[in-house]
Parts: sequence; C-alpha cells; structure tokens
Amino acid sequence: MIDALRDSFPVTDDFEVTAECNPSSFDAEVVGGLSVAGVHRFSIGVQSLDGAQLKHLGRLHGIEGALASVEAAVESGARVSADLIFGLPDQSPGEAAEHAGALVDLGLDHLSAYALTIEPGTRFGELARRGRLPLATDDATCDAFLAVEAALAARGLEHYEVSNYARPGQESRHNLGYWRGAAYIGLGCAAVGCGHFAGTPASAVRYRNDTDPARYMEKTRALALAEPSDADGLSLEHEHLDAETLLRERIMLGLRLAEGLDLAAAAVALGLSPDEVWSTRKATIERMSRDGDLVVEGTTLTVARDRRLRTDGLAARLF
Repeated sequence: MIDALRDSFPVTDDFEVTAECNPSSFDAEVVGGLSVAGVHRFSIGVQSLDGAQLKHLGRLHGIEGALASVEAAVESGARVSADLIFGLPDQSPGEAAEHAGALVDLGLDHLSAYALTIEPGTRFGELARRGRLPLATDDATCDAFLAVEAALAARGLEHYEVSNYARPGQESRHNLGYWRGAAYIGLGCAAVGCGHFAGTPASAVRYRNDTDPARYMEKTRALALAEPSDADGLSLEHEHLDAETLLRERIMLGLRLAEGLDLAAAAVALGLSPDEVWSTRKATIERMSRDGDLVVEGTTLTVARDRRLRTDGLAARLF
C-alpha cells in the first residue's frame, strides 16, 4: 500500500507514515514487519497504566502488554507516540501525571493526553444517560490536565496542542496539517477526506467513504473500470464548505495550537477580506483579551495558557 502511494502521489523521501496500533495486537514481530514496509512512526493506544481503569475503558490489553508494546516500538528506532486518557473516575491528578511520565521515560518523544469524553450513542453515553456511569468532576479533570502538563514539561516535552506534547521537531506532521487547515485525502473504507478548491472566496468538499466493507470493495472494483470523473462514487456523504465555514474551522482548530492562529493570514488564504474578517470580530477579540482569555499579537490570536481547557468554547465566540 505504501509503495502504491509513493507511485501515485508526489511525496518527499522523508514523508511521515504513522500506524495506529493497539497493544493487544502489537509486538516486536509486528513492529519489524511494519518497519520493513515503510512505517517509521507508531502511535500506540495505551490509554492507562492501571488495570482497573483499562477494564473500565473496555480495553483488551493489560499494563504489561501496553508497556511491552511501547518498548518494542522504541527499540526499533522508530518515532513513537502513545495515547493516554485522564479524567477517569477515582483517578488522582498525581496518578495521571505518573502514567504520563512513566510512558515518556520509556523513550517516547510524543504523547497525546485526552480528557475522557462521553459521546451520545456509545456504551458510555447510554450508561451516563441512565446515571450509571461514574465520572470525574470538572475540577478533578482540570487538575489532572495541569498535572500531566507539568510532568511532561519537566521531561522536555512542549505542550504544542491542547491534547498533544512533543519534543521539538517530533510533532505529528499529519495532525499539524489538519489543525492548520490543509487539504487531505481519505483512502479506504469509512475514510474521511477534504479537498480544497481554488477561488475567491475559496471552497471545499468534505467526504466520507462508504462505511460497509463489502459495498466499499464492490464500488472499488467497479470504479477501476470507470472514467476518472466518476471517482467520487466511493463516497457515502459529501459536505460542501464555503469560505466562512472553512474560516470558522480554522479558528476552532488553530486556537488549539500553542502557536495560535494568524486570523488575517487565514482570511487571505481563503480569499476573504482580512480587514472585514477582523472588524466583524474586533469587539469580541478586545473583550476576550481584556478578560485574559486571548493573547493578541498583531493579527495572531493565542489562547492564554491558563485558559486552554476552555479552548473550544472560546473559539466558538469568534465564529
């Protein structure tokens, strides 16, 4: 698959190839096979280093399996990241920080730390609706967020995005692309992509491929014989995005980054008037700056360090 991508798209020799891995199906043999195939970055879904918490999350692996997976990946010489969840019931801030530090001490250069969120339509969502799901308080989640940040800063990892930490130069390249508003291609069953169209103002189409594997493969075989103009037949859904919608998304995602968002540059890139984009938000920006929510340098907006847990809500005020 990686060879086919190299043959089909103009890519640099050092382009990033990340494999998302679960500890329950990831060991030294898998690391070796993926490395030979061309994968040189692994993202491992550890989630926790506590057996009871892993069971609560419905994970199939144990603590030993999680640690062994990370160690095998690090020993291969690849770039390695791990996912961690905090804000779990009965989890102290110190425990969350301890788990984060223990993973980095194995040799990681990148860690993603997410607060537990409950989504409607999931098992956790249904349990929460019935009042049968124990949850951490908002204060405990906030304390855990700050404790994890402090533990990783002490180990040299920069908090470059609300949920992501990395040593300088080890940031996730593909995620930075999404956060900065780049276009991306979705290949495979259920994959999502977003193609941008040049124009003034700009526009884009976000699509999601068929989620049923059998239907997806049937369409793939049919399209192999079709005209190029029929190549969107794999998509199950299409969402047309105008420049204003794209700008709101850039605000939402760009403010998650420690580097912030240059609002005027984003407007120019989308074919919008930077003066108009700024003037319609000027009063809100000034108020948020006075309140200590935003740091404003020229036309670059950054969420204040102590307000980063509120980033999504703050970004919405600028829509």
